[in-house]
Amino acid sequence: MSIAEQFHVSEVSPSYWRVTFDNGPVNLLDPDTVEQLGALIGRIENDPDLTVVVFRSDRPGYFMAHWDFLADNARVARMTPGPTGLHPYLDNFVRLSRVPVATISEIRGRTRGAGSEFVLATDIRFASEQAVLGQFEIGVGAVPGGGPMARLGRLVGRGRALEILLGGEDISARTAAEYGYVNRLVPDADIEAVTDAFARRIAAFDKVAVTGIKELVDRATLPADEELAAGLAAYFATAGRPEHRPFVRLLLDKGLQQPGGIETDLGAAIGKLRQNTVTA
Repeated sequence: MSIAEQFHVSEVSPSYWRVTFDNGPVNLLDPDTVEQLGALIGRIENDPDLTVVVFRSDRPGYFMAHWDFLADNARVARMTPGPTGLHPYLDNFVRLSRVPVATISEIRGRTRGAGSEFVLATDIRFASEQAVLGQFEIGVGAVPGGGPMARLGRLVGRGRALEILLGGEDISARTAAEYGYVNRLVPDADIEAVTDAFARRIAAFDKVAVTGIKELVDRATLPADEELAAGLAAYFATAGRPEHRPFVRLLLDKGLQQPGGIETDLGAAIGKLRQNTVTA
């Protein structure tokens, strides 16, 4: 059986690519995503002319919803380390953050959990007013594994990082821009044009200069691999524990991973359901 392609690459020019993510009705991430993203990052790393990549989605309301709760976890556990020596899930985000090109996320919908970890690994994040971000893992008893503790702490500061991670709430695009979670808020009708114009501007510049600037900013700001590895180890130790499986099943029964229902306001819904469970 053939595996559906999730990352559709449009080579606008030799120096500029637009990559559209497409995986199901709410754009879930799954083991196929991990493998395909690794291959895509390899292409980006090895293209001598490429200067800028824009990541986007055509799925209404969703950029990357989150990790697929029904994914084959045994397959994930069997994956061999990537080029950094880290598990491929984290290896992808480390390599994505360090590719010798500028990366931009054009966020027009819900971007939580693993989706948030993806956009945090890109260099620049433009969000429309329809964007919703968040790290809801605490609601299902897990420590996030893709590096948001390290990345958010550097972007928004300690207090706001803890607010986002411990609250598990949906963060509106406006608040995300105020906090520094995203670079800027752009009207939805304009975001594609704004992102495209900025990408074309970078694509017109010399790649040696772009790469040199990014490398030095990376050296000053990116977390060490060891710091990120500790987060993934905490995720593997906490995710999927038996005592939390009934709550995940409750979420699935209420429409988790479907376009409508609980997926629409996941951050608020998880908080209410958890509180009801505690007080019941």
